Amino acid sequence: MKIVDFSVTMSKWASPPWQTATAAFGSEKLLGVLTLRTDEGVEGHAFLGSSRQGADAFVGPLMELVKPMVMASDPMDIGGIWAKMWLMNRSVSTNAIGAVDIALWDIMGKVAGLPIHRLLGTCRDRIPAYASSGWLATPEDYAEEALHFRSLGWPAYKVHPHAVAKEDIEICRVTRNTVGNTMDLMLDSMWSYTYEDAMRVGKAVEDLDYLWYEDPLVEDDIYNYVKLKNHLHIPILSTEYAPGRFYGMAQWIQQQATDMLRGDVAVTGGITPLIKTAHLAEAFHMKCEIHHGGNSLNNVANLHVILAMNNCDYYEVFPASGANKFGLVEDVEVDSNGLIYAPEQPGLGYEIDWELIEREKVQVVR
Repeated sequence: MKIVDFSVTMSKWASPPWQTATAAFGSEKLLGVLTLRTDEGVEGHAFLGSSRQGADAFVGPLMELVKPMVMASDPMDIGGIWAKMWLMNRSVSTNAIGAVDIALWDIMGKVAGLPIHRLLGTCRDRIPAYASSGWLATPEDYAEEALHFRSLGWPAYKVHPHAVAKEDIEICRVTRNTVGNTMDLMLDSMWSYTYEDAMRVGKAVEDLDYLWYEDPLVEDDIYNYVKLKNHLHIPILSTEYAPGRFYGMAQWIQQQATDMLRGDVAVTGGITPLIKTAHLAEAFHMKCEIHHGGNSLNNVANLHVILAMNNCDYYEVFPASGANKFGLVEDVEVDSNGLIYAPEQPGLGYEIDWELIEREKVQVVR
């Protein structure tokens, strides 16, 4: 079996506008649907792009550098293909590398007649979800959103605050006081603080019994992450953007700069390095919490990885409003008990909405 066709269908994606304290998302972007087709007629798919950065930001290097290497390859040689793609990571985004890797896993699952999590080694058939906020105007708005998701049966809520230490502490305080001890709460500060502010906020959310404290400092500041971790008891979760991605995680573990690892199929560069990251964390008895994927099919791929892990507690739904959902006939859904269940169909196991993709199509890049 070999890859004989490699194309990206570019379609308009009108995502509702939303924001965090550090970035704006939404409006009209381009979603890319990557299709790899084999000489036996099996197709693998992946989505490229997010509501922050459309597929047009990635498709040029993908077609120029990755496609010639992948064409005529055996799609079962996923590890070897990924290793060759990773050598291009200075010129090709991890998002693009990840899309090819996901499409290859989709092919393998379809050939085997199994969902991808079975190929990875299924550990469970369900995972609880948490609602992950965008930027909201007031502490009361965060608290109200948390209550809304609690009413739907969701067990946890994560705050993306204002990136101002004093305001962020108040947001976290009001949210905890409102929901009491009925939900797990997490804080993602999005690399916003100085060391001093990170310590102040960390002490506050530690006292408020938050489950974890995510990305308080920029990803290259390991020196201050070590100091922070040594002075706080709340678990620190960092970071999907570690320089070197999977290969950089060893340094974070060795220097004891974080309590938990982080990654997703887009930022880490595919299913292949993400499951490696999870296993690396497991070897050190560490959690590896999976970050959102930026688009619907990436989030499906994340789900398969999570189901093949013992050391991830939650599935992230970001933003909680659902603004990143697009392109599937049925998206990943959370039930009334706050749970998401394992796909049972071969490959990724979710159906692309080809009518929508065709209706919004701008071009096909080959």
